[in-house]
Amino acid sequence: MEKLVIIPTYNEKDNIQNIIDAVFSLQQDFHILIVDDGSPDGTGAIVKSLQTKHPGELFIEERSGKLGLGTAYIHGFKWALAKGYRYIFEMDADFSHNPKDLVRLYDACAKGGADVAVGSRYVSGGKTENWPWDRAVLSKGASIYVGLITWMPVKDPTAGFVCYTSAVLEAINLDQIQFVGYAFQIEMKFTAWKLGFKIAEVPITFKDRKEGYSKMSKGIIKEGVLGVLKIQWQSLFRKYKKRVSN
Repeated sequence: MEKLVIIPTYNEKDNIQNIIDAVFSLQQDFHILIVDDGSPDGTGAIVKSLQTKHPGELFIEERSGKLGLGTAYIHGFKWALAKGYRYIFEMDADFSHNPKDLVRLYDACAKGGADVAVGSRYVSGGKTENWPWDRAVLSKGASIYVGLITWMPVKDPTAGFVCYTSAVLEAINLDQIQFVGYAFQIEMKFTAWKLGFKIAEVPITFKDRKEGYSKMSKGIIKEGVLGVLKIQWQSLFRKYKKRVSN
């Protein structure tokens, strides 16, 4: 058990079987954990029906209600660490992240020496496709804003396609991660950077979803804007020390 892909879901019935099939078709020994927030559209039931086809490789954790992206990943991280996985991935269910790029993120950590590998839209070779202009402006602007406020040397700090080594997740006090939406991705990378871990960015092509609908909202954007200020302010008074696992 080395590689686990965590995919949070809420009403992803149109995508879930296809994304699961795509990951397993890589034949790279990736396991998958679906963290479903009580999707009323039956996403969870679809996953369960596929578990007999992928025994010991496909798992689901069901939560009651829509509790937020960040808490879904924290739940998945803790599950992964308890099971002994060494490389833990974040990925969306909607094919905005190409499953084939999982291999490149893994290689950046397992072979390239990175502690965190970020699937980046904003390094050389990275790009977006089929994105409405307002989303593109918002995303690029957010990346510039985060860099100006935090000084973190990551060109795509809001990226949600990431590989963490278990050492990083064990070092971070996951119970102290504050944000659940847009700022969650920034806070995780910022904390890893402050703890001295090596972050590498791997160029990817980010494609807008074809099925389902975006979970972006004004509240998530507001959290991102104000959250970055809070993250940087608090960092001025916090000593970052790697946690020692028992």
